[in-house]
Amino acid sequence: MKSVPKQEAQPKPRLIVRLGVFLASHHILFSVLCCSAGIITLLLLPSLAKNTYLSENALIPGFANPLFSTEDAIEANRFMKGIEAVLANFIAQQIEALGAEVCYHKFIPRSKNFHPLKFFTSMTNDMAIQPNGTDTNFGINTIGIVRAPRGDGKETIVLVSPYNSQSVQSNELLSLALGFSVFSLLSRAAWLSKDVVWLSVDSQFGEYVAVSAWLNLYHNLVFLSQSVILHTKMYGANHINDGNSEKTEVMAFKCAGTMVAALIFKVGETRRYGDRDSVMMYAEASNGQMPNLDLLNVVHYLAVHRQVPDYVEGTANLANSIYSQALGVPTGSHGAFCDYQVDVVSLEFSPTFHVRNDNAKSLFRLRGGMLIEGVVRSVNNLLEKFHQSFFLYFLTAPSKFISVGMYMIPFALLLAPLPIVAAAFAGGSKSMEKPVDKLIEHSKADDIADIPQSKGGSCKWLQAAKVLLVIQLWAVLVSLLPYYITQIPDATPMQSTLIWVVLSIVILIALSVLFGSPYSAGVEWKLLKATLITSMSIGLGLMSIINFATAQLGALIVIPMCLFSRPLKASGMNFLPRSVLLASNIVFAVLGFPPAAVLIMKGMSKGSCSWTTDFGDFWIWMEFLWEWSSETYLYLYLVHLPCWLLCILVLLHPCRQLESKIKEDWLFGLGGIFFSVGKF
Repeated sequence: MKSVPKQEAQPKPRLIVRLGVFLASHHILFSVLCCSAGIITLLLLPSLAKNTYLSENALIPGFANPLFSTEDAIEANRFMKGIEAVLANFIAQQIEALGAEVCYHKFIPRSKNFHPLKFFTSMTNDMAIQPNGTDTNFGINTIGIVRAPRGDGKETIVLVSPYNSQSVQSNELLSLALGFSVFSLLSRAAWLSKDVVWLSVDSQFGEYVAVSAWLNLYHNLVFLSQSVILHTKMYGANHINDGNSEKTEVMAFKCAGTMVAALIFKVGETRRYGDRDSVMMYAEASNGQMPNLDLLNVVHYLAVHRQVPDYVEGTANLANSIYSQALGVPTGSHGAFCDYQVDVVSLEFSPTFHVRNDNAKSLFRLRGGMLIEGVVRSVNNLLEKFHQSFFLYFLTAPSKFISVGMYMIPFALLLAPLPIVAAAFAGGSKSMEKPVDKLIEHSKADDIADIPQSKGGSCKWLQAAKVLLVIQLWAVLVSLLPYYITQIPDATPMQSTLIWVVLSIVILIALSVLFGSPYSAGVEWKLLKATLITSMSIGLGLMSIINFATAQLGALIVIPMCLFSRPLKASGMNFLPRSVLLASNIVFAVLGFPPAAVLIMKGMSKGSCSWTTDFGDFWIWMEFLWEWSSETYLYLYLVHLPCWLLCILVLLHPCRQLESKIKEDWLFGLGGIFFSVGKF
């Protein structure tokens, strides 16, 4: 009797292999669940926001009784009356009268021109330069320094008051008076352990330019070979000499210690309605940078004590916070400090009184001075720089925030199905010839590379990769076009936009002639879509590291656009699901176009009811981005635009034959999933 040899058992594949195969075989349901959960979680974020709290116990805001009194407010009133005649001269005289150190900082702005390499260089060395003796159009910053009686001069708190030296407004005079009164109080403070620098910013060229110029010289001090001179007729610097000369030498530039924190404050326009004065905080800096949350918490604690539980208002504030960070452009001169890793916040006071009401102004100066003094006291207590609280967060209200651990969840849910979908489409590019059980049969525990592939599969992958590289090359060339278009004299925004569109089309046609049409190599649309999703996943992942808000807004537009994309010539479906999918593809193709996407983001964040615009607005918006070296500009051109073009290529793919399992394709439309329920 012959013994039958036992058949050698096949090794059981790893759990990760079986899980990957299972998700790939059910990628439609997995995508719908993840995308739905991501959108729902994003909508729930305002309700999940936490109350702000102080992580650094040393701050203890409001612990000490404020010393700012009505006498300081009266002194500010005297300062306002004397400053109207001569600005820089009077400010310097008053600082010297306090016994503090004083100096001037002379600067001229550098013109902002688009340059491709500007995105990879520092903004801090590109905003302003030191003038020479022949420059006549320049600004003057006046700096006062109080040396802390209990400090060692190694740390500094900066106070900033902007004003336009060429046309000073009443609210700007009030800002200067408020700053001087606080500076005067701090010059007599025995408890001060950190130096205080009061910067009176000449904002005739813009607040950011003036602050950035001073910071650049502060951190990169240059010893001038020749004396810098001022025109005394313009700036009234005759207190330095005998007044007979029209020019006088500027006193040497002076520095203090390392900047611990900065506070920018200004008085805005008087409001007509409202029963109380208000203060607005601005903190968004370049490419979504935010200061330490503890600094904002101190300001809020000292200013107001109320919560905003309304979901609608919280949602609006969250949308505005995400948009401001995604824009990548500073919302004020505080962005210049963030470029040097200094925690800073801008305060804009909105009074409700008339500018000629002296009693109301005195009361306003008293409250504002006590607030600024309280913030300085809290920062003065720190033994080290801000580090305890969050640097990555969104605000739904001054007293509500969403931490990085919470707002990453919806983005991760939106991004999670993309690798699975790409793998499913890549494996199904040949009609899904091998069923799931056969894939498991050929998979091994240690190596899954032995799965049989269709003949010529690697060649098709190379062709799809070639299409992707050509489109990325096109995107790079298109992103450089504005540099040359801006050289055209007297071109309007509408004309510049039309030139950009025409040249982009011409470059695309030229690349198609040079490297071949995307359809000439016979690349299947499924393989093309798998390449699209892979490229989009990498782009969104990289952008989330640079500016998460941009990646989050981009994912809301790009991911549905890619999941819905399917050849318009495809057949084999019933009329109703085909119509729904066709309409979805067209809608997302239109909404995914960068100008339309920009309009959507602006409307959603600002709550605008008017959705009318023209192409010229898009050019102005893009010009604004590249002038500030916003990484959002690179995202739109190098990630969003190539993904949109690849989706268009998928939609226009000359699909000649459909596979038997139509459901594996068209169910990616969220509308089509409901029609599939009855079919199955």
